[in-house]
Parts: sequence; C-alpha cells; structure tokens
Amino acid sequence: MTARRLPFLNLTLLVLSVFGATTHAASTTPTVILDSATVIGQPNGTVVKYLGLPFAQPPVGDLRLRLPVPVSPFNGTFNATAFGNQCIQQTFPPLALPNGLPAPARDYMSLAGFLALPDVPISEDCLNLNVIVPADTSPQSKLPVAVWIFGGGFQIGSNAVEPGELIVARSVEVGHPMIYVAVNYRLSAFGFLGGKEVKDAGVANIALHDQREALRWIQKYISAFGGDPEKVMLWGESAGSVAVALQMQANGGDTEGLFRAAFMESGALIPTGTVDNPYIQANYDQIVADTGCANATDTLDCLRTVPAETLKAAMDKTPTFVNFQQVNTPYFPRADGAFIPDVPQQELLKGQVARIPIITGNDFDEGTVFSFGTLNLTTDDEFLDYIHSNYYRNTSRDAVAKILDLYPADPTLGSPYDTGDNFTYTPQYKRMAAFQGDFIEHAPRRLFVQHLADKQPVYTYLSKFHGVDGLGYPHGSELADIFGGGPLGDYLIRFAATLNPNGDGAVSWPRYTNSTPFMLTFNDAEPTFNLTRDDYRAEQIEYLVKLSLADPI
Repeated sequence: MTARRLPFLNLTLLVLSVFGATTHAASTTPTVILDSATVIGQPNGTVVKYLGLPFAQPPVGDLRLRLPVPVSPFNGTFNATAFGNQCIQQTFPPLALPNGLPAPARDYMSLAGFLALPDVPISEDCLNLNVIVPADTSPQSKLPVAVWIFGGGFQIGSNAVEPGELIVARSVEVGHPMIYVAVNYRLSAFGFLGGKEVKDAGVANIALHDQREALRWIQKYISAFGGDPEKVMLWGESAGSVAVALQMQANGGDTEGLFRAAFMESGALIPTGTVDNPYIQANYDQIVADTGCANATDTLDCLRTVPAETLKAAMDKTPTFVNFQQVNTPYFPRADGAFIPDVPQQELLKGQVARIPIITGNDFDEGTVFSFGTLNLTTDDEFLDYIHSNYYRNTSRDAVAKILDLYPADPTLGSPYDTGDNFTYTPQYKRMAAFQGDFIEHAPRRLFVQHLADKQPVYTYLSKFHGVDGLGYPHGSELADIFGGGPLGDYLIRFAATLNPNGDGAVSWPRYTNSTPFMLTFNDAEPTFNLTRDDYRAEQIEYLVKLSLADPI
C-alpha cells in the first residue's frame, strides 16, 4: 500500500549527494564471520554494507507456496557487495492520470516509482536481507538494530529501494549509531495467495512467515555485525507498517524476544476479513484456471509445478492498488486461523497485541495517491455503488449511504485538504481521496492507538511535510524526511536507541493517551512543529471503524 514515496531517481540523487565526497575505498576489506564463513562487505563512507544475505532456503520448486525453511549454515567465502535478487513483482497496468494534474504530482505518481530496481535481478530465489553498519562497528559494539520492512501494497517493492546507508550515516552523525537491516519477502500470489485450499494447507500469509524467519536470523547472527539482538526495533512504511502491526499480533502478542519496539509509517491493522472469503476464493480459482491447473487433483500442488513465468502471468491479470479496486486487492494479509487467528481488528479488540513502545503516524493526505483508479465515477450514485460493492458488500445500502453525508462531494472539504476548489480533477475525486485515506490509513491507525495507548508507550505524528503540488501531503511523503536526514528520522534514531524519541534538544514529543491524544505535527509552514489533537474527522472515522469492524474486506 504505497503509491509511492520519493521517486527512485530522487532517492538515488540523495544517496550520491550525501556519499559522493566520502566513498573512497577503505584501507582494509570489511568482513564478518558467520558460522564457518567469511562474509565480505562493501565500505561506503561512514558505513559498511553487507548485501544479499540469504535468511531462508530458496522458495523454489516444491518450496514454492510453502512456509520458509531456515537457511543452512554459512561456509566458505560469501561476497556480500551486491544486492540479492528482488522477489517477483506484480506488473501494474498503465495509470491514467488527469490532464490537469500538476507536474510535481505527475512526477510523484510516475510509474517509475512503482517498479523494482531495473539493475537488480528479479527471481523466486529472493529471501535475502541487507545489513548496513557504521564503519567502525565490531562484534562488541552491541548497537540497536532497526529492521526495515518495505511497502508496496504487498505487490511490489524490495529491500534494495530505500537507501538505508543514509539513516545509518545520520545515526552516527547524531551520536546514536545503529544498524539497519532490510528484509525481502514474497509478494502477491507468491506471498499472499488466499483461498480455502491455501488455508487448509496452512500456507496463507507466507510473506509474514518470511519476515518472521528473517527476525529469527537476526537473533542468531546480528551480534557478529555488532548489533544487540535484545535491541531490535521493527520499522515499516505502508504495507510494511501493516506487516509490523501483524508481527506485533502474532502468537497472541508474544514477540518471542524478536523485537522490543515498533516504528510505523502510514499503516496499522487494516480492516481485512478472512483469507477464504468469496472475493479471495474467486481470485484463487481464477489463477488456478489461468495457469492450467483447474483439472488437477491438487490445484495448490499444481501451482508449485508450473513455470514461475506462468504463475506471474496469471497474477498480473489480477487487481492491483492502481486498478479500479484501489485499496481492496486480493493480496492483503487476512485471517487464516494460524498466523492471523482471527480478523486482525477483532484480535486488537481482544488485546492480542505485543505491549511494546510504538511510534505511529500518518500523512495528512493519505488518500490522494490511491484515488486515480476511479476517475470515471462522477455522480453520487456511482460513488455510493462503488463504496457499497467494493468495501462494504455485506452492509445495507442505507447504512453505507451515510458516508455520502459524512464525506460530501463539496471539493472544499475533500483531499488534498485545505486547498479549496483546487485539484478537483473530477466531481468525485476529492471525496474519494478523503474517504479512502480515512478508510485504509487514518481510521485503522486511530483504532490501533486508542486500544494500546493506556497499556504501553505510544507516540503519534501527523506529517504535513514535503507537500506535493496537486496531491497535498500524500502517502509516502514523510519518507523524504526519514531518509533525508530530517527531524522525523532523528526521532526514529533516538527511539531505536532509547525507546524514547525525545532528547538532543528536539521539540518535546509527549506520549499519546486517550485523555490527551496529542500528535506531533510536522509542517512545511511555520510553526515547523506543533502539537495537535487526534480528533480530526472524529464522526467520519468513528463511523468507518464501526462499519469495518462489522464488515471487513
């Protein structure tokens, strides 16, 4: 669920600007010892990168569509100076953008931002991770560890996209050195295939198991890189942030000692239902048909035998988050009776969440990037039909119709917010952006923090930073600050190190409580920081939460 952050080229330029003057070769080749292997790293200024380290057996052949198998012990010499394979990505259709979209918004929405890195191979054999450390780190350093789970709607992305060297270099600069680990996980039909057959075989939500296996690898090996396995912070954005919340829910909230804190950007427990609901089952059946497995005695086993290209071709015909379905794709994590025992938001109400310190927040205009797939909807009735059939299928039409009143067609009330009649690309666009931003982002986050705030340390933010003309402060825009040496990134670094974002003379960030639900708000305009209350659109969000709890997607 990301539309996507900074375009990749901008991130590349950022890396070059920071490291361009300091990328001289180190006098000695950096290495670490894993089991009986010597692992060779890549020096890069004030950091060292160890790339493409396998954390599980290649999920190919009979291991396709199965839970990850732990990697064999390392031996010999392992050259960790190049990214490992990216996981197979779902190919997105061309995105139709309105003629009046300003150039900055068009650049932000460029499909270049939706693609995997062209110079990094794509393969089923992709379960690898990257470890980036300060250059002077030794096995005795015992540094905190931030584990990055990338976003991309559970359909695209990889651990090669975000420049983790920037956040590590910044951590050294501000006096809180930390280690960055970025993990790959399987995507779309390879990682989140649903259906009764998948559920019965116990192989739903495979990608969440991939992430868990990576966390076990970190516990076993991170000390060799200078990390402290007792100081691991999970960290994700968009789909990666949703995954962090689900990792907090796993095993009834038992972290198994795998992590002690969480930093979550634009993602919580989204309102999904079961992995074998009719919509998901229909998607499974279609993939089975399109791969030629419909007449197989065991259709799931048949899917393990078809060429990867055949399965990908079938997957590419299924919805993405830039299609008409928008933020209701068949590849969201859903309850499977195992890793996710029950509907995630219902599990939250039962208290099945790890009681660890968390930071979580949203961008001001989360929904603007998600709402170009429905530009053909121009009337109130079309909007209502869409919301009813796509999001609240089992809710009465009259109950869904209340959303029309809560989210009126008046563009001055829509998203991007506070822009008057501007950016009214169609009569329903700003309304759709307001609704979808709350449905999939703001409402789940508020429900999450309200149920955790009085049990554990919770800090929340609202980002009105790094605005994009035509999109407001869109989903992913805070990443420019996180990876660009900005204040939100500095709060993250302190939180990873001390479990408290405050210190170093920064503006005080109070804990969130239900009696004092303060958010630290980051602004492009003055004041750069201010405290706001988490009560915006209270009636609207409360109603969406009520509908979603009763009728998850």
